[in-house]
Amino acid sequence: MNRDEFIKQCLTDHLLTPHYIQLTKKEALGRISYIRDLLTEIYNNHKKQLSQAETTYFTRSFKLNHRIPIFYGMPKVHKNPLTFRPVVSCVNSFSSIFSNWLDYKMKDLLFLIPSYIKDSKHLLDEIKNLTLPPNAKLFTADATAMYTNIDIKSGIITFEKLFDTYDNLIPKDFPRELFIKVLRTVMENNIFTFGDTYWLQTQGTAMGTPAAPLYSILTFGYHENTSILPNFKSQLIYYKRFIDDIFGIWIEDTKSPSQSENIWNNFKEKINQFSILKWNIEPLTLSTTFMDLCITIKDDRIITTTYQKPLNLYLYIPPLSAHPPSCFKGLVTGELHRYWTQNTNEADFISITTKFILRLIQRGHQLNQILPILQTAAYNIENTNTKEIMSNTTHDDTLYIHWQFHPSSINKHTIRKIYNNTLKDHDGFQSMRIAMSRTKNLRDILCKTNFPDITHKNVS
Repeated sequence: MNRDEFIKQCLTDHLLTPHYIQLTKKEALGRISYIRDLLTEIYNNHKKQLSQAETTYFTRSFKLNHRIPIFYGMPKVHKNPLTFRPVVSCVNSFSSIFSNWLDYKMKDLLFLIPSYIKDSKHLLDEIKNLTLPPNAKLFTADATAMYTNIDIKSGIITFEKLFDTYDNLIPKDFPRELFIKVLRTVMENNIFTFGDTYWLQTQGTAMGTPAAPLYSILTFGYHENTSILPNFKSQLIYYKRFIDDIFGIWIEDTKSPSQSENIWNNFKEKINQFSILKWNIEPLTLSTTFMDLCITIKDDRIITTTYQKPLNLYLYIPPLSAHPPSCFKGLVTGELHRYWTQNTNEADFISITTKFILRLIQRGHQLNQILPILQTAAYNIENTNTKEIMSNTTHDDTLYIHWQFHPSSINKHTIRKIYNNTLKDHDGFQSMRIAMSRTKNLRDILCKTNFPDITHKNVS
């Protein structure tokens, strides 16, 4: 894409809007320094409330080199005209140290939000055995720019209400005061660069901050708990949300269609009464798409199939890739297991698995290499008890050896043989695992987050 057009569209569509203000370099660096000192002071004043593991995390993180977050736009290639999804990369920034801690602590609060689902498997486990009445309908809803439309003040107040409302359920040692102080500081001070310019986000959830997904789940979840679920419990058989996507099963009153429609409209109004956040709610239906599932009501049961977007390019790992072999095995095993759990009818499972194999062949893989992996994956699916036993074993007595993979380097079978002949009976561990990682690839080199300056052609 032309560089000048990219810069212009990022500025006009995103940065030169009321959600952001531009800072001078001096203003930005001064504020970043102040926020660093403020967060450090907050930590020092409250660190006695933290566990040993948490203080170790902070102590180690403070010693690292930190960078300023960086803004970039990800093209939505399926849109016409082309638009960008704004992204702020906060990795290795000082504020992300505290945002990661917020994310960690928010996980302790998720049990308060009954609408929360972790993934589509979580959803499937809950809906596959439901028996529905004849007047049941499905609906979905998605939020409009959820992160930027949860204003900071509403978010902070919601967490304070959450602590007050569920005081008896939240552990007494939860560091509430520290949590609120850190949350406010992180959300109100999202400073980042775009090329040689500096910006401050003034509205909404801090983009790119690690705590953003759980922050949005918990804040709107409180609205669901207090305003939506209690008022419409007679109509809602089922209601779940994955961040900014809602799935529900609604009971229509067939004896009084006008009253039923009024209740449905009241429900839609109530959903849209949190902060400035708005939801696009699809009409009631017997079949809909949610996450990676096609969900349909048939008779009194729910049946599902795997949903794949029409523009999916299926760019699976090619055979000449320098990925560790375990990555390709994991891809095949994971997809087969997903198709097996997502497709109610065996014919649908066979159909999508066949397409998957054909797409792998189109990427250059050989059928005789794919089949043994598929057979092993099928065996693992049929022997779920073995997998459950493996998942329950502890790893405290396991030695992990990290090894960066390279196709022409030593393989892990040789590493294991060397280990067995030397350290196995002398290192005090019951077992050893080799954790393989990949080396840098072309994408790492060519698609960097930072926007390189060109003489006389910078953003400013």
